[in-house]
Amino acid sequence: MGLQRREFLRLVAGASALSTASRTAWAQAYPARPVRIIVPFAAGGGSDVIARLIAQNLTENLGRQFYVENQVGAGGNIGMGNAARAAADGYTILFATSSYVVNPSLFPKVPYDPDKTVAADAPNSLLVHPSLPARTVKELVDLIKANPGKYSFAHTGIGTTPHLSGEVFKLSAALDLVAVPFSGGAPAAQSAVAGHTPILFNSLAGAMPLVKDGKLRALAVAAKARAAALPDVPTLDEAGFKDQEANTFQAMLAPAATPKEIQDLLHREIIKTLSCRT
Repeated sequence: MGLQRREFLRLVAGASALSTASRTAWAQAYPARPVRIIVPFAAGGGSDVIARLIAQNLTENLGRQFYVENQVGAGGNIGMGNAARAAADGYTILFATSSYVVNPSLFPKVPYDPDKTVAADAPNSLLVHPSLPARTVKELVDLIKANPGKYSFAHTGIGTTPHLSGEVFKLSAALDLVAVPFSGGAPAAQSAVAGHTPILFNSLAGAMPLVKDGKLRALAVAAKARAAALPDVPTLDEAGFKDQEANTFQAMLAPAATPKEIQDLLHREIIKTLSCRT
């Protein structure tokens, strides 16, 4: 993508130009001050929630504050680029989503070179405002076709997997449906809850509380199998729309030259946190 060096690498691998003794001493003192976790989307979405849970556990386990900083814009490129340019000292971590690997194929240039470590993932979902009369995917398709150009769907930003899920669905059903981008899952969901954009494609993890509270109705999940938390909600495949599986992964990354001992420490603590949450 026009970049000559790799900006990120996995937390479980990597090398440093420091001597072994220097790296060990640095890692033993780490963290000596607060650590920033950049989330490249708005607060309140699924990725933001997971990042804050991890930050809370890292704070408790390592004795220094890990805090989330939301940097929104350009489908996540702004926050991801800032993380890529940060000092490789362990005090800036990126909480990336699927956009990290999708954006290089959608934008002529991105401010990083993708590599990933997956922390978690969740299927995308098709949801609607309760005021819509559609209670199945077929009913929704019929409603949109009967009212071309009237309805719109909210998504989490240009190039995100919820956006792409919506576009694939729109094309597969030949729908006249307007896509409306937001700066993250929470703003998109808020618009759907308010009825401004009554159809929503979003990560199921971020939308689940709204479904449970009756503020949104889940029509389908873009997964091979039904979600355990919503066993009555069919997959898109079951609803008659084949080959539309899509999920949103989350990954935690550090600048490439971050000392391996710090990467290993973060990896162990993050895995510990995820193990406790599952």
